[in-house]
Amino acid sequence: MGDWSAERDLRVYNEPDTVVPDLVKQFVAYFYRHIREKNVYEILGMYETSFFKLTERFFKASPWPTVSAIAPIVDNDHVFCLLYKELYYRHLYARLTPTLEQRCESWDNYCALFGVILHGNVNMQLPNQWLWDMVDEFIYQFQSFCQYRGKLSSKSPEELQLLKSCEQVWNVLGVLNYLQALIDKSDIISTLEKERNGEEVFSANEGYDYSSSNVLRLLGYFSMVGLLRVHCLIGDYHGGLKASSPIDLDKSGMFTKVPGCYITSLYYTGFSLMVMKRYVDAVRTFNTILGYVMRSSVFLSTSVQYSQMVKKNEQMYALISICLSLCPAAVRFLDEGVSQTLREKYNDKMVKMASGDLLLFDELYTYACPKFITPCPPNFEDASCNYNQDAFRLQLNLFLDEVRPQTLLPTVRSFLKLYTTISIRKLATFLDLDQQTVRSTLLTLKQRSRQPTIMPGRSVLDADWVPATDTDFYIDGDMVHVVDNKVQRQFADYFSTHILKLDRIALDMAQIQEVVAVDAA
Repeated sequence: MGDWSAERDLRVYNEPDTVVPDLVKQFVAYFYRHIREKNVYEILGMYETSFFKLTERFFKASPWPTVSAIAPIVDNDHVFCLLYKELYYRHLYARLTPTLEQRCESWDNYCALFGVILHGNVNMQLPNQWLWDMVDEFIYQFQSFCQYRGKLSSKSPEELQLLKSCEQVWNVLGVLNYLQALIDKSDIISTLEKERNGEEVFSANEGYDYSSSNVLRLLGYFSMVGLLRVHCLIGDYHGGLKASSPIDLDKSGMFTKVPGCYITSLYYTGFSLMVMKRYVDAVRTFNTILGYVMRSSVFLSTSVQYSQMVKKNEQMYALISICLSLCPAAVRFLDEGVSQTLREKYNDKMVKMASGDLLLFDELYTYACPKFITPCPPNFEDASCNYNQDAFRLQLNLFLDEVRPQTLLPTVRSFLKLYTTISIRKLATFLDLDQQTVRSTLLTLKQRSRQPTIMPGRSVLDADWVPATDTDFYIDGDMVHVVDNKVQRQFADYFSTHILKLDRIALDMAQIQEVVAVDAA
């Protein structure tokens, strides 16, 4: 592995110089200068705007110049070259199809970059958006490599041999270790604890401390969200929630100041809660982020990542429809705007899912779930098969196995709402089932009627068991006794929303009248 890596490094730095456009040379020179001078706002503008514009103009379907071509412009600065290569490979993944060699080179670059940050004396100030994107891209490339490695049937014997020699490249333990090392080295968990106790200011300053670098501290913070995502991708939902538990998701914090991080953290938290059968908490989580996207749509539309945000938004509506089909009482936690949009998008499908349509559960889960990965290498000896979908099929089957026993529950629940007492024999007659099946279904409904739910001020893993349905019951012999636990729905949000709409309409009409009056005069 060491020889292979050394050969790659030798080729990268001995490549003939690429012809670099003058505008790109100027961009690199100014970018380097602003990073050295710690001009965060200038760096952010060049990172978000200038880099994108130059990409559209010169490199829409081709790579950016290699690091050897720009190194002389920046005095061969080692750290800047690592940062430039991070952008270089990110562009390669976004616009082109990376080769196996390029995937390995990107992994080596992340190892070198994180190594410098963890063990060197970095004094840079970088924008929070870039630091989040760095962690996000690191995990995306790991996920992409696992999918690529699992597609064996389309690879030549030479490619398979190269894959065998890359066992340590994008290794799951290496990815997890780097993320955990960034968390530990930054001491971010202690920082967040001090912030909760009022001993330190972190989120209010957006993580910046001009007496020291923000790079390690923010990478450690975003790595907690990164660990949540990685654990979720490999099916360890409890581990993911535990990794991100130091972040108070019910309060404003650093994660809410970077839209991509906010959406990612609540999407994977909500999905993990859904799979763990905590449907009420999942609905609350999805409702929070869907409401944020709805309120901030104008601001978010200016981001180059807007299309990805829209896709995640649509996926979360699909997931919330699944949660409500399995736990209808959770609808009371939806804001009016989210509820209305949900009805417009999924009302018909939710009715069918409530009647036990497993194909729709399959369809929506397939559309909205993360792209699960198999972290271990496949069997290279059997190259006739593809393994990249194995993890997804496993998770899908586990989910359907959980849903299948619940297909009768909505019907049973609807009958129980009509009675205060009913015999199991009579209920079996209504359902056209035998009494033993009805008794088993009632026990399943009873077990699903209580869920672990997050209490205010507590960690996501520190939950209490509370009723999750609007109807409770108990069985005494052959009789079912029903207790109505229906919670009165709050209409404050509904009226507040429509009052604000009326105010806006009245304001618009007043402005129109002023314009008409001016024109008439």
